[in-house]
Amino acid sequence: MAVRANEITVPRGRPGAAARVRQWLDGESVLGPVFVTPALLLLLLLVAYPFVMAVYFAMSNAFIGRPSHWVGLRNFIALWDSDIFRQTFQNAFVFTGISVAFKVVLGITLALLLNEQLWFKRMIRGAVLLPWVIPTALSTLGWWWMFNSLYSVVNWTGIAMGLMDPPGPNWLGQKYYAMAAVITVNVWRGLPFFAITILAGLVSIPRELYEAAEADGAGANARFWHVTLPLLKPVLAVVVLFSTIFTFSDFNIVYVLTRGGPITSTHLFATLSRVVGIDTGRIGEGAAISLYLFPLLVFVVWAQLRFVRKQVY
Repeated sequence: MAVRANEITVPRGRPGAAARVRQWLDGESVLGPVFVTPALLLLLLLVAYPFVMAVYFAMSNAFIGRPSHWVGLRNFIALWDSDIFRQTFQNAFVFTGISVAFKVVLGITLALLLNEQLWFKRMIRGAVLLPWVIPTALSTLGWWWMFNSLYSVVNWTGIAMGLMDPPGPNWLGQKYYAMAAVITVNVWRGLPFFAITILAGLVSIPRELYEAAEADGAGANARFWHVTLPLLKPVLAVVVLFSTIFTFSDFNIVYVLTRGGPITSTHLFATLSRVVGIDTGRIGEGAAISLYLFPLLVFVVWAQLRFVRKQVY
């Protein structure tokens, strides 16, 4: 008698232990936490733990080699009695404001040039990234040599072109010249980040908008102010946000060039925090200096992200 295929019964046994474990791991409720846990551990160890320790030190009288005690906000309040801290507070805003303003203007200009049809465009775009690729300490040492009071290439060039009187300014030994020097190096260092990011925004603008504006009789300036700049606002907001945070917390450039001198005229929060917290051993005061602008920067981040969200949606 013939047997139909659908009449054949296949014996079904219970799956093995390995199959049950594999099936359990494939479940979304298990697989998601398994993938997220390593990243969460890294964030806790490398971000959350140092931040919590910094907050604890800032609210204590921690000193290297002796027990610490809780003092609340006393370190933050006592800092205003220090002339050096008040000078540092002023330096940070001058340094950040002028640097970011120059980087915005020069970054937009450079991005517009790189967006044009140029010979060796790819090579030029790659060369623009060099200041960002070279280690900061190494490139700043080169600038230290160029601003050196005896071997300054800047002074030699200025004197040769008739722009300066011999022997030229002492760039790193005078108050305002030293601030100009550290701002110059910071702008040189941060300009590629602005230029390449803004260039990415420029490339994404549809060419039809420019063609329509040109057909309506708009010149180059009108196309920039009414087409390019409005569409670049979200990109500019993000770039300025990141640059403001990085510039406020800059350490390498100032420490290598001037170490905060002459007479604390170029100290920033990071360099003063290093001197107070590490060189003199007052960990609590050093942590308080480094965290002083944290609430302000959190507000800046919140405001910028809110602005970007409004521009996008």
